[in-house]
Amino acid sequence: MNISIISFTDRGRQLSRRIARSLPDAQVTQYARAEGFTPFESIRAFAQRAMAQDDAIIFVGAAGIAVRAVAPYVRGKDVDPAVVVIDENGKFVISLLSGHIGGANRLTETLGQALGAIPVITTATDGRGVFAVDDWAVQHGCVVGNTGCIKHISGALLRGETVGLQCDFPISGALPDGITTEEVPENGIQISIFEREHTPFVHTLQLVPRIVHVGVGCRRNTPPEKLENWIERLLRDMQLDLRAVASVASIDLKADEPAVLQLAQAWHVPAQFFTAQELEQVSGDFTVSDFVRRTTGTDNVCQRAAARASGEGRCLLPKTAHDGMTVSIYCEDWRAAF
Repeated sequence: MNISIISFTDRGRQLSRRIARSLPDAQVTQYARAEGFTPFESIRAFAQRAMAQDDAIIFVGAAGIAVRAVAPYVRGKDVDPAVVVIDENGKFVISLLSGHIGGANRLTETLGQALGAIPVITTATDGRGVFAVDDWAVQHGCVVGNTGCIKHISGALLRGETVGLQCDFPISGALPDGITTEEVPENGIQISIFEREHTPFVHTLQLVPRIVHVGVGCRRNTPPEKLENWIERLLRDMQLDLRAVASVASIDLKADEPAVLQLAQAWHVPAQFFTAQELEQVSGDFTVSDFVRRTTGTDNVCQRAAARASGEGRCLLPKTAHDGMTVSIYCEDWRAAF
């Protein structure tokens, strides 16, 4: 997680150091016009860069400075980073922007505890103890497919209305107050990795778990666009939501293969590479190829790689070959935990 902290006074810089020490798992850059800090040309330039590149921004100073700095660069709750403000005395930590999906509320609570400060969270669902669906989605690795529908779900819950839930996966734990799987009210949540022609509710918030792993193999120097176009066509035929893809997987012999690397880059997911020995240890019923074994050291690359990446989950597409390319698709064993 990349976090930028900006401070403007001596006291603010002292607090900035305390904040950085409280975030040992993050990549923190401290900005200030003083020795030992990363300099910045202007607050506007800082905000423009940080809003585009960082996961979170912490302003140590007045809330008004932060508001004016980030306002021109706000794009939407599904893409904006968390923005948090802390007064230079360290008394209050304020979640300013992207509280749920961006994680500003969680960061505010973390910093409040670390600094002994009062966390200030103004989102209505948090203030009234109502289920925050977008926060739940982030914590459980789901993409929010249509963020504009969040207001319908949260609004219904805040009014005391029932919200429906249609889920393609097992559900564990007690459903939050106001959520039901037994009714079909006007507002509801759909959890699926598939694209649906029809939605079950008038206002349907789509949550897409990122749990699909695409195993690939190809001839050396296969054109990247050829591999990408073919696999995306298969995904469309399966009605599989591309946003559900969590990784592209293959054998380590393909770690420098442009087509495989560019496929992962195009989908903004990591590429995972396994040794032949690691792939051989995967259990399952795989299509065996003596040629592939002689070439790579294992009898099947794409399907074993997808199975390994998914934690030996469920096969959605066994080994499928076309013009020197192979693909297999697996899905993790996932459940909606409440």
